[in-house]
Amino acid sequence: MAQCSTELDDVFLALADPTRRAVIRQLGHGPASVGDLAGNAAMTLPSFLKHVRMLESCGLIRTEKSGRVRVCELDRERFTVVEDWLAEQRRLWEESTDRLERFVTRRTEKRKP
Repeated sequence: MAQCSTELDDVFLALADPTRRAVIRQLGHGPASVGDLAGNAAMTLPSFLKHVRMLESCGLIRTEKSGRVRVCELDRERFTVVEDWLAEQRRLWEESTDRLERFVTRRTEKRKP
């Protein structure tokens, strides 16, 4: 459980930054070079590379160097950590609202003559 929590924390930390979310959004359309991705960011290449390294270290993207070009690609499997957590949260909230609905329904039925 602690490992899953750390992985989830790392992913959410990476996604907390708008630059990194923009990279993820772009890579959702397919692989792209670091140069192409950086061209849309209003920062220096060394600063942008820090974002790429963070996304790579938490497993959201993979990079591969081919000659002088580094190409980035989404690791879609990594998003299952977030999907699983969201599914669990959804289940908990639905159970809670179902209990509330049963409670309100019972109270309303008791009041009817």
